[in-house]
Amino acid sequence: MLELKRRLARLLVEKSYREGDFVLASGRRSDYYFDCRVTALHAEGAWLIGTLFNHMLKELSIRGVGGMTMGADPLVSAVTVISHEQGRPLHGLLVRKEAKGHGTGQFVEGLGNFSAGDSVAMLEDVVTTGGSLLKACDRVRAAGLSIAAVCAILDREEGGREKLREAGYDLLALFTRKELVELAR
Repeated sequence: MLELKRRLARLLVEKSYREGDFVLASGRRSDYYFDCRVTALHAEGAWLIGTLFNHMLKELSIRGVGGMTMGADPLVSAVTVISHEQGRPLHGLLVRKEAKGHGTGQFVEGLGNFSAGDSVAMLEDVVTTGGSLLKACDRVRAAGLSIAAVCAILDREEGGREKLREAGYDLLALFTRKELVELAR
């Protein structure tokens, strides 16, 4: 798995890393930005992300994976496809930022593939403060599912892990910022 992580780290730095002056989803300013969607929408990047997340989740008794749209959309797709390929199918769900304005008016899409009480792992591309991941977890729990794990591609190491821990979740990250930089060399 180390070689796969090294390949993903290189792709993330090549495709998704930008330096400059950015405002993050948390409202914080940063001199760097990771747009992981670029890598997650790259053919090899999607395969690596799906494979590595499935490896991370293999010991958990879960029915599926989910996350906040739009950042988690390609992650959920990659994990579900690879899980089927590996013979351990995991279904996907997506959490809307705003309730659907028509039809059922729901926040969570994909619930038809789950039963009340099923366990899922929540996916995120980048964790800074953990706020969007916590919001997604709250909505999934309100929909009747339980959260077995919270996972990210990158932990920016800016307090998100601690905030998630305070809420009762241990963050599993493919990379911390430091690990990503070291593996990408």
